[in-house]
Amino acid sequence: MVFLKDGEMSEFPVGAAALEGGAMHNTAALRYLDELFRYAMVLTRSRTDAEDLVQEAYVRGLKAIGSLRPDSNLKSWLFTILRNTWLNQLRQVRAAPRIIELDTDEGTADLAVATSKDPHALYVEAQERDLVREAILLLPLEFREIILLREYEELSYQEIASLLDCPAGTVMSSLARARSKLRALLLNVLPV
Repeated sequence: MVFLKDGEMSEFPVGAAALEGGAMHNTAALRYLDELFRYAMVLTRSRTDAEDLVQEAYVRGLKAIGSLRPDSNLKSWLFTILRNTWLNQLRQVRAAPRIIELDTDEGTADLAVATSKDPHALYVEAQERDLVREAILLLPLEFREIILLREYEELSYQEIASLLDCPAGTVMSSLARARSKLRALLLNVLPV
């Protein structure tokens, strides 16, 4: 067993995966595809580019799976590969960021599950969620990225610091500034 963040254990031991050609790790890596895609969407702001980025990162991860240490955190490792792949693409293309596509279908499952809620309350929640997403998209990339990693992907400060290659204190101060900017954007929009 490999210990991950917050005492969580992976049922896919790294050493065994490397010995078996990565088959077990391939299965474990698939668990993180949705999270990698969400992160890629924030970075690229384009559904197609995000899909390509996740695919490229996954291919690179598969090629390097043998070099993964037995005590490694697979999720953080994959996020690092994705971010480095994106940075490499930015260096090559030097293109301006594009507008992100938001999936409106993801709220449909929530509606089916939350049938006991008042329809008006469901509508208000959906509107607030959309306003928060739009406000996050208005933030500069460094703040969008750090909010996504902490609030949506629930990575620890240390995991984010490792991913962004900076001290944990920088992560905390950047996150505080990002939350402050987000709060300021939402102050005029959301009811108190």
